[in-house]
Amino acid sequence: MMAVSGEQAPAGERMLRMPSCLLKLTRVVLSHKPWALFILIVAFVSFVYHKLHWGIWEDPNSRGHPYGLSDEISCAHYVPSSLNIAAGPSPSTGNVFFVETSEQTTPSYLFSCSVESAARAHPGSRVTVLMKGMAKGNTSLSKHWAFSLLSCFPNVEIQPLDLTELFSGTPLAQWYLQPQRYQEPHFLAVLSDACRIVLMWKFGGIYLDTDFIVLKNLQNLTNALGIQSEDVLNGAFLSFKPKHEFMELCMQDFVQNYNGWVWGHQGPELLSRVFKKWCSLRTIKTMSCKGVSALAPEAVYPIPWQDWKKLFEAVSALELHKLLEHTYAVHIWNKLSHGTKLEIPSQALLAQLYSQFCPATYAKMKQDSEEWARRAV
Repeated sequence: MMAVSGEQAPAGERMLRMPSCLLKLTRVVLSHKPWALFILIVAFVSFVYHKLHWGIWEDPNSRGHPYGLSDEISCAHYVPSSLNIAAGPSPSTGNVFFVETSEQTTPSYLFSCSVESAARAHPGSRVTVLMKGMAKGNTSLSKHWAFSLLSCFPNVEIQPLDLTELFSGTPLAQWYLQPQRYQEPHFLAVLSDACRIVLMWKFGGIYLDTDFIVLKNLQNLTNALGIQSEDVLNGAFLSFKPKHEFMELCMQDFVQNYNGWVWGHQGPELLSRVFKKWCSLRTIKTMSCKGVSALAPEAVYPIPWQDWKKLFEAVSALELHKLLEHTYAVHIWNKLSHGTKLEIPSQALLAQLYSQFCPATYAKMKQDSEEWARRAV
């Protein structure tokens, strides 16, 4: 949701309002009969598909108000002094990467929390957020509250995602230029899978999906990835040195065994295939093999995807401490959990994670929750 001046129209009215270009088209085609109705239907269906595909019609409560920060969420109050580095972090200290491969430029609370928690846990590293939607020169980004909030952190950089440049000089360059790929049902997910392995190979550092909440510094987990469940690795977290042979093999497998029509084939299944070949294994287990580590599930996937609803269940502080004692980051499984209402404040596991590890985002969530409650009265 983007910022607008003046009073906003009701949500239902905004969702159903047809753009002026379609209204003009309606007048024109109705003056030329036989194909008028057909052209109008095609135009409207195209408009609806575009809106649904890029997620513009969505629950506004998941995104928060699009305006800047209030006085209650001031940078001076919420950014720890350890992050106030005058010259900014040196690139040599390593990067933490996040990637948004859709055109979306209205970050959710979870997106903001992911970046904030990573910035707090890695004060000496550059946290780079690459967004495809910025590549078209969108000048309104700074009006969204999440960008204002994240700009408080001197080690956070939000940059355009230039996919042609990113894939250049890799086996994926020709793959990306093939136009038929855009018609595949899981293209955005596959594109994200491609970006992360190329980023790790070219630059090294840490890659995280935007539905992680980071609890501890991840820098000591080098050349590592996490076991999601029995015999399956997940690439939502990756940590590798640049030009590592394992990532090179992943890029080769991405192209040689490509199948964009099967969910996960270019992501978890690819990483699992390559790791098994790398270690000559039939079954993946917690281990380090030829310099690459498969981390136990509790390291970054302490809540299995099958149990994602536990994130919304109340837990005591003692239970939370015990659960996360050996955990570096928590994957929130946003694909499954994004439609579930989270009470703020509450003792829900996810609410406590927000409160402890991304307090600025949590303050914004609490502020919005109170505002919505006032409006509902």
